[in-house]
Amino acid sequence: MPMSEEHKAALAQGRRESRAIKSYLQALGSRRPGRPVTAESVQKRISAIDERIAAETDPLKQLDLRQEKIDAEETLKEVEAKQDIEELEAGFIEVAKSYSERKGISYTAWRQVGVPASVLKQAGVPRTRKI
Repeated sequence: MPMSEEHKAALAQGRRESRAIKSYLQALGSRRPGRPVTAESVQKRISAIDERIAAETDPLKQLDLRQEKIDAEETLKEVEAKQDIEELEAGFIEVAKSYSERKGISYTAWRQVGVPASVLKQAGVPRTRKI
């Protein structure tokens, strides 16, 4: 028996919501506490390392500095490749309430996986579940 258009639409909506939720949660998990690493801050670090390399006369210290620069350049690539957390957050906010209702996910469960209370409030996810 073929699926109805409503069923197909519901499945597509579920896939879209799941992708948005998963992307946001992965981005939250990859964030480190403390000062955020930005492309600009890494570029400044690379420039400072270049200056230190040019001034360094000890070949072993030069070697260490060159490796430090290579590591910083890899970090820069990672930072530039990461999706913008704000974009992912907006996608999460758009679907979190519907996803929560459909899957029975509580406010507390979201908080335990690191979703900020302010984001849940914007998404309209209530603190208490209706039974």
